[in-house]
Parts: sequence; C-alpha cells; structure tokens
Amino acid sequence: MNKSILFFSILLVSFRLISFGQSEKQIIVDTKNASLVFTVGNNNKLYQSYLGQKLNSSVDEGLLRSTRREAYIGAGMGDLFEPAIRIVHADGNPSLDLKYVTDKTEKDDNVTATTITLKDPQYAIEVVLHFTAYKNEDIIKQWTTIKHNEKKPITLTNYASSMLHFDASKYWLSQFDGDYMTEMRMKETPLTTGIKILDSKLGTRAQMYRAPAFFLSLNKLADENSGELIAGTLAWSGNFQCSFEIDQQNSLRMVTGMNPYASEYKLLPGKTFETPAFIFTYSNKGKGMASRNLHRWARSYGVLDGDKPKLTLLNNWEATYMDFNQDILVELFDGADKLGVDLFLLDDGWFGNKYPRDADKTALGDWQVDKKKLPGGLGFLTKEATAKGLKFGIWIEPEMVSPKSELYEKHPDWILKLPNREEAYSRNQLVLDLINPKVQDFVFHMVDDLVSKNPGIAFIKWDCNRMMTNTYSPYLKENQGNLFIDYTKSLYDILERIRRKHPHLPIMLCAGGGGRVDYGGLKYFTEFWPSDNTDGLERIFIQWGYLNFFPSVAVSSHVTSMGKQSLKFRTDVAMMGKLGYDIRVKNLTDAEIIFSNEAVKNYKRISNVIWFGDLYRLISPYEENRAVMMYVSEDKNKAVLFNYLLNFRRKEYMGRVTLEGLDPLKQYKIKEINLLPDTKSTHPDNDKVYSGDYLMKVGLNLSPGKITPLSSSVFEIVAMN
Repeated sequence: MNKSILFFSILLVSFRLISFGQSEKQIIVDTKNASLVFTVGNNNKLYQSYLGQKLNSSVDEGLLRSTRREAYIGAGMGDLFEPAIRIVHADGNPSLDLKYVTDKTEKDDNVTATTITLKDPQYAIEVVLHFTAYKNEDIIKQWTTIKHNEKKPITLTNYASSMLHFDASKYWLSQFDGDYMTEMRMKETPLTTGIKILDSKLGTRAQMYRAPAFFLSLNKLADENSGELIAGTLAWSGNFQCSFEIDQQNSLRMVTGMNPYASEYKLLPGKTFETPAFIFTYSNKGKGMASRNLHRWARSYGVLDGDKPKLTLLNNWEATYMDFNQDILVELFDGADKLGVDLFLLDDGWFGNKYPRDADKTALGDWQVDKKKLPGGLGFLTKEATAKGLKFGIWIEPEMVSPKSELYEKHPDWILKLPNREEAYSRNQLVLDLINPKVQDFVFHMVDDLVSKNPGIAFIKWDCNRMMTNTYSPYLKENQGNLFIDYTKSLYDILERIRRKHPHLPIMLCAGGGGRVDYGGLKYFTEFWPSDNTDGLERIFIQWGYLNFFPSVAVSSHVTSMGKQSLKFRTDVAMMGKLGYDIRVKNLTDAEIIFSNEAVKNYKRISNVIWFGDLYRLISPYEENRAVMMYVSEDKNKAVLFNYLLNFRRKEYMGRVTLEGLDPLKQYKIKEINLLPDTKSTHPDNDKVYSGDYLMKVGLNLSPGKITPLSSSVFEIVAMN
C-alpha cells in the first residue's frame, strides 16, 4: 500500500465543513450519540449552534447554523454577561475581539481531535479551542490555549476552559459539596435568572468544600433513567470556577475553568497559557447513562492504569496512628496475612530523627526513616512483608513542611508564606513553594530515592493535609498573580517526572480525604481516598456521590472500626469500591477473621465485575432509607448486587427492586454471598434462576421478612450456560 494512503487511513485530516455561503461554514464535534455544532458566521465570528442528541442526517445537521451564541466570548466588547476570556493588552486596552481563522480535525478509530483557531484582528493574540471527542464513550474533552506576540507581557484575568450555551424551559443543577468528613453530599436546586457559581479558593485541598463536578438537567430534573442533562467535571487540582448564568431570554451560559480569584496571570510574549480540560457527556437517558459514559472513559483515558487489576490492602492508620514500632508493624503483617489481602500500607509517623514524627507537629520534610521506631529501616519491613506473602506500601506528604523540621531550618525561603506577617498554620504545617525549581527537584528526588533505594516498595499513599492561607511565593516575587495556577502546574510537572521514572507504581491520591479528586490529578494516580470518614453508613452517601463521576476501580474503600454498624455491614459497603482494611486484626474475634478472609476471597472473585462493569444505581439513599446498586459485566454474564438498609421508621415498607443492565434472553442464578460463618441465606430467591427479562420487569424483594436497620446483603448473579 502507498505510504501516504496508509498514513491517511490511520490519521484522517478533515474539515467536516458544510458551506452556507462564501464564508459561513459548520464545524461538528460528535460522538456516537451526541453532537456539538459550531457555525462560522459571515462576520467571521464563531457561534455554538447546537449541543444535544446526534442527528442521523448531514442535511439536518446543515440546518443547525444559529449565530446567536458566540462560542468563546472576549470581554470588553459588546457582550453584557460573563466572558470566557479577558485580557489586558500591553498597551492597557482591556478588550478582545476573536475572529475565526482556521480549524483542523484529526481522527482515529475512536478519538477525534478538533482545533479551532481564533485571533484578534488588531492585536497579536491567538486563542485555540481544543476538543477531543471519544466516540464510543460519548465523552467530549474541551480546553483552551492562549498565546500572544505583543511586545510586552499581557495580563489574563479570565481564561475559561469551556463556554457552552443552552436553551431550555428550566434548568436544574445537581452539585456535590460538604466539608472534611462530609464529602460529596448532593444538593439539587433549580437555576434562576442571574448567576450561580461553584468555586474554590483553597489552593491545595481545593475541593474540600465543593467538587468541580455537577449534573446540569434541562427542562426537568433528570433521574437515573430519564431526562436530558450534561454531566461535567473539571480536570484541575487547584482553584476552580464553574458559573451558570441565565440571561433575559432564559438562555443559560455555562463557563468552566480555573478560578481567576487572585490570579491576574502575567503571560510573556511567545509563551502559551493552557487551561485544564473540561470533560463532559450529554445524556438524554438520565444520570445513570451519564455516569456509565464517564466510567468507561475514565478506565481507558482518565485514571492511570484504570483498566488494570488493583491490590487489596491493610493500612495501619486507624489501628496505631503514629504510635508504633517495628515489632508492632510486623505483628500487623500477621493480621494482613490472616485477612488474605495483597499489601500492607504503612501510614504517617515513620520518619524524622532530629524531630521524630510522633505527632502531627514535627518532621514533615525530613524524609529519613526514624531509627528509633524502625531500626531495621524500610528494607527490613519490606523483607518481613515479603516473607508473609505481602507487598509493602508507604505514606508520604511531599508538598508540606513542619516548622519544626530540619528542612525548614535549612530552607526557610522554600515555604509559601507572607512577608511581614506571622506564619499561619493548619495541622501544624506549611506548604512548600513548588513553583521554585529547587523545591521541585527536592520533591522529585525524595520520591524517586524512596522508591529506587527501597525497591520493595510497591505502593504509595500521597497525602496533602492543608489548604493554602497567607499565601505568597518568595520565588515569584512581583508576579504573585501567577501563584495559584503555577503551583498546580508545578505539582503536575513533578508528577510527570515521577511517572516517567516509575510509570506504573500504584499511588493513591489523598488530600485529607477527598480534598483533591479530579481527572487532572488522576492521570498520575491509580486510585483516590474519598474521605477520612469511614463510618459505614456515612460512606454509603460519600461513595454514592463520587461514583456519579468516578469509576469504582479508583474509589478506595476501607473496612475500619469507625461506626456502630456490624463488621458485615461495613465490609459490604467497602466492597462497592476498591476494597481495603484499616483495622487492628488482633481485636477481631475468630468468627470475624473467618468472615473477613472469606469476604476478601469473594471480593477477588467478583472484583472484575465491580471494577470494570457498568454501574446501575437502582435505589438512591437520597430517596429511600436504603441504597441498592449493581454492577454488570460488559458481556452481561455476571453481575453483583449490593443492598444496604439504612435507618428507618417502624413498619416502613420496602418495595421490590427491578434490576437493570441484564440480557433479557439469558437465565441468571441468584446467589447471596458474604454471609457470616455457619449461616445460610434465608432470602427466598437464593439459588433460584430467573430470566433477565423477569429480573428487569418484576424484580426481587430484597427485604423479605423482618427488616433490620443497618443491615446489608450482597448477591452474585451469574448467567447459566
């Protein structure tokens, strides 16, 4: 085959343009089921003409050429509402007039990349809109690059990743917020005239109060299986802003990106400013479809090694906190062996010599092994773990420093802190100035040396336990408006270097719990820690919230001693995500150890369905005093059903539950698993066979007989040959 023909069969460059006149044309970004359509008007302005269900006819697509909503609006001209971008030019002019110049589309089998270049005819400013469409996953990723060749620096004061327009009779916003220990609580409200903003100004633990993820329902509030909506999330681990503005004609303008708060960004001539990606999916079949789209995309493109198996583990934090020594840890290895997990994770408290890490007031930054606690070093622990058939992991908090540390004494200029002000502590620590290249090198080499000099380390938990306050970078000097943005980009630069050296080392993303959970960070991490609240009842709501946008393979969920529920209930809750333990095994009874060991075996047998299957949320804990969900394998041969009964009033009735995602023509056997030792299932449908059609139309009574508060059941559903 001719080489040029072969090349273009792999990388097709096209312009999907439909002419409506000499200068009016269409640019279409589409997936399997959705289309985003732009029109270039006769005035060379770029307009968004359509976002919705994909049309089957190119003739019909050609009719979508509205020129009412400008696609990426510059401030300072004629528009009266929130702009996508605002620039103050080198001569002080605060306006931007963007005109279409060119576009390009590159395709492969599943991914289509489209760029649209806009320029100001009077100033040397170039803005490129980037779109990556993932056909089979029905996901569109959008971001922006900004470049200029003016003689002096310009100042960026607004810089959206995405601007999208909607026309509907009503709009509903489902947002997810909370605080430490109360992450991802869903709140749903109608949007009214004016502007609604979801934002963060916290810097490091940017998502502690609210998440950069939402559902936007059109015309009516969408439910799991019906309604038109956008599910969106910003891939950015720093300050973010998502604004929703309804104008006088009831049109909605949605602008998402980095928060411009205290971030007047100086951009030098010839340099490129790149925004983070806004990732979204359109669904006209409710929230469930939107979540499944995001999950499928994330496993292949959004989470590092999201399509690979994961390790079960035992963490020592809630068992010992920082009060441990070498002998206690080796004893905990025995507990991990009894549970049957794959890995032991050593948490905070293992480092510091001049200032030992016996509490949270010292030693961050001094990443030497505490010789008093661990005289054999990490090598001894990895060797002992290996002897028990375990891998070994370790906790770090590389971005932070304790004022009482050798690092602080040597490099007081490496810390973010205001001049002429008292230092402001949170958790008795300060944030390192990652913008400083010397600090970047320090953090990279610390992590690299830890792993390279201790090759037995098979897992890292990367924590970040405080937000930014009294923030000032000694390195940036007069350019403090760049701080919040450059900090996050510097963090990503460090992670890029680590991943080039250690591409597949499992690393958990943690920020005092779920203070930093987004696809900007997860491209470098294999999983995340949703919350320090591990109470089984609370975790149902927390994990339910995260699973709207993130796949279960990335949601670390541990069995702990927190909460008053039974061990079975806490275990069943943890199994809805990536199972782990954080418990002192020697305090368990023999029966509890037998149960837990069998639960780990069950989990390892069914984990592929949980990690890589499609999630169906059947009964929401926000709507009833129970939560029911199921995962179904891609071939529809296996499913796992979780049923959690919460607190409820006397004689409350629990109706039948119809299942979803099965093949109506297949026969399925229902088997209750995760039973306590020496007990048998009393469920009337246990070991029975039903057609998929029956299960999805008639369903199962998951609460027969006496209903017990805070109880749970897990069912394995397997297609019969």
